[in-house]
Amino acid sequence: MKAGIQTHSMFEQTSPASAAQGEFRGRSRRLVVVSNRVATGAAATSGGLAVALCEALGMSGGLWFGWSGKLADNCEHAPPSSEAVNGYTAATVDLTPAEHEGYYSGFSNECLWPLLHYRLDLVKVDRQQMDIYFSVNERLAKTLATMVQKDDLIWVHDYHLIPFAACLRRSNVRSKIGFFLHIPFPPPEIFAAVPDHKKLARCLFAYDLVGFQTLRDRENFIRYAQEHCGARLTGEGDLKVSGRTLKVEAFPIGIDVVQFATAARRNADHPDLAGLTEGSCKRIIGVDRLDYSKGLPERLRAIESLFEASPEYRGVIQYLQIATPTREGIPAYEDIDAELDRTIGQVNGRFATFGWSPVSYIKHPIPRNLLAGLLRRCHVGLVTPLRDGMNLVAKEYVAAQDPLDPGVLILSQFAGAAEQLKEALIVNPYDGEGLAAAIRQALEMPKVERQARHAMLLDKVRAEDIDWWRQQYLDALTGEQPMADLDEQPGSATVAWPESYGQGLRA
Repeated sequence: MKAGIQTHSMFEQTSPASAAQGEFRGRSRRLVVVSNRVATGAAATSGGLAVALCEALGMSGGLWFGWSGKLADNCEHAPPSSEAVNGYTAATVDLTPAEHEGYYSGFSNECLWPLLHYRLDLVKVDRQQMDIYFSVNERLAKTLATMVQKDDLIWVHDYHLIPFAACLRRSNVRSKIGFFLHIPFPPPEIFAAVPDHKKLARCLFAYDLVGFQTLRDRENFIRYAQEHCGARLTGEGDLKVSGRTLKVEAFPIGIDVVQFATAARRNADHPDLAGLTEGSCKRIIGVDRLDYSKGLPERLRAIESLFEASPEYRGVIQYLQIATPTREGIPAYEDIDAELDRTIGQVNGRFATFGWSPVSYIKHPIPRNLLAGLLRRCHVGLVTPLRDGMNLVAKEYVAAQDPLDPGVLILSQFAGAAEQLKEALIVNPYDGEGLAAAIRQALEMPKVERQARHAMLLDKVRAEDIDWWRQQYLDALTGEQPMADLDEQPGSATVAWPESYGQGLRA
């Protein structure tokens, strides 16, 4: 990870990364973003990653390509739909129901997601689904190849599209192609437990740059590549295998700090929040997708342990859990939904009184501006995933706080954000008693300590914000070796990519 940018003393001041907006380095080259879903309409301006990518796309007259989110029969040969969005083009294709089941619901979310979150017990290996996953990547890549220009920079996002560059190379696309993994990469002994893991991992060597959220993820991949692909680590920290040089770096993703902090100040007293923040209780909050990686039942059991060991907190504090269901229909998600309902019912059943419930539960998303105001009103932020690539809620909680009277962030040691936010109270989410003790510490922390911790956390969140992340990645991608460094057939202008690239790279 490169050195951070100098910070500013006031939110309203422009960060150095933001100052580069409109002066996008590499703007003479068109940016092509590839992701499972494409941000169009309101989603393109809703904040976070979409805004960061849209700004760069707009400045370069770029292209954002991916799945439309729609299903249609017999759409395999249909041309992409195109839409002009804020200076760039959004191009999307539909999937067939069978493709969606095998590529997205199946291999991506029942095999890769649990695998990359260290959950081998939940991994489902289905060869047919894996074949569909590769075939969808192939179809999408062939479609994009017809739209790629010679000097494009192509930036591929996340686990759905690991083979994408290898598929593009088979269509003789020689552009610089980078990949960013938004979720963790596990140790080699976990990744290697899945059949055909080499076929998948070696596809990453078709990229020029592979970015990870944390140094831990980067080191895990380097170890895997050395142990299973015969890769050699160069003095520059790159990986070499079969004549290919792959740059691997950590790029911790950030947030739009100014936007989120402004929304928090403006909405802290919003009338719609009155029912969530009324009364004199101190409030603890958790904001998560309803996912088994988030450690939600473990968190609730720690709350239960707190009320058992410290009865003086009964009626004094209240925990608010916001958990939005995702990937409905997948058994593991139905299981975590049911377990969370049971656990909340158990805690409330044991400790609730006529005028107070220890746990409130919201099972639908809250508008982003209201969420910012709500986070500002909460005394403790609980971000305790069992494993997470980054977890931007941790950074949003920090940005939302009043610097004069800030709340306390409690952060899992297994969240990627823990590498940066060391001034939070770092906890082991599997240790319920330890988490309960951290909640007590946060509730009783003197204001001067809360202010000092928050100031250091805020400096880090501002220094490495979403614009910093975007520019760091694109600078690294544009600085890669030219494509001429690839293996070429003698006397040929095209690269000899094997028909099955993932299997064709020899260790």
